Amino acid sequence: MKNLIFILTLFFIFSCSNNSNTKVQEIKSQTTEVSNQLSLTNEQLENAQIKTGTIEKKVISKVIKANGKIDVPPQNLVSVSVAVGGYLKSTQLLPGMHLKKGDILATLEDQQYIEIQQDYLTAKYELKALEADYNRQNELNKSKATSDKALEKSFVDFKTKKINLSALGEKLRLLNISPEKLSEQNISRAINLYAPFDGYVSKVNVNIGKYINTGEVMFELVNPSDIHLNLKMFEKDLINLEIGQKITAYTNIKPEIKFNCEIILISQDIAQDGTAETHCHFENYNKMLLPGTYMNADIKLNNKEVWALPENAIVNYEGKYYVFIVKEKNIFEMKEIEIGESEDNFTEILNGKALSNLKIVSENAFTLLTALKNKAEE
Repeated sequence: MKNLIFILTLFFIFSCSNNSNTKVQEIKSQTTEVSNQLSLTNEQLENAQIKTGTIEKKVISKVIKANGKIDVPPQNLVSVSVAVGGYLKSTQLLPGMHLKKGDILATLEDQQYIEIQQDYLTAKYELKALEADYNRQNELNKSKATSDKALEKSFVDFKTKKINLSALGEKLRLLNISPEKLSEQNISRAINLYAPFDGYVSKVNVNIGKYINTGEVMFELVNPSDIHLNLKMFEKDLINLEIGQKITAYTNIKPEIKFNCEIILISQDIAQDGTAETHCHFENYNKMLLPGTYMNADIKLNNKEVWALPENAIVNYEGKYYVFIVKEKNIFEMKEIEIGESEDNFTEILNGKALSNLKIVSENAFTLLTALKNKAEE
């Protein structure tokens, strides 16, 4: 008898437990079914400042993302050296400093500069004397008052000195000294180096008082007239590129500042990492554009008309994307969507046709998501 009572008791407990679990499952099922809906009071709706609209057709471009660095072609990167060595007397240059064509880069001084000027002026006056002697020998030779040999020697001496003077004049020009303006009154022990173009200083390799050897690189200057963006493009994207195509570039530091570029060269050499270099020219130069600067780029492809919603209408929850549908005045339903490309604050909705006749929250949708999550946690 006791055993029978014990068995009946267990059966009763087990049955109650099953019924309880069934009811819990039913409640959970009901909760799941309504968890994507939210009801607001009139006051809550007013505070949420929600705006509504409908999905619409928009022309949106497919965008390829790329990155790279600002580069300078070899002809626009100039190494400044001196033709004849000397001691650096002065310079005001610092890396990053902007220059105008003709600005003084540095002043050097050395005894050699004096000697070259001396040699030029000496040769200049000697040439006048040799020219006069040649003319005299030529006149005397006509009457046979002097020999042909004396005339020939006079001619050789005159031509040799003329060549010597011309060579010394070119040496002076290498030192930025004008031979035409040189006289015994303005001989100088110092020379100046001048900026060959408008640009800026990339490197400074010298200091005051240092002896600069012939050919030693003192400064590196950048001519910004042809700096370009060197992008690394994946092989699969190359088929979508063409010369003259427009792109938009921006830095990580100030992504809101956009730079318009144009593709000027597409390399056909694929590197081991599966990328190829694509060179783009900046339409307008900006002082922010320094060689070596890392940049991102958006490359727009063919435009297409798609269903689209404002970005503020779309919320991301647990890796999925949703919008809120207006069911009634104060009742909203969260509906999952699939997104595509984005442009100008609008995003393509791949399953947008299903939303074409619905009223959708277009602004402050995130407020509704927050309220829905708080409700679920209660």
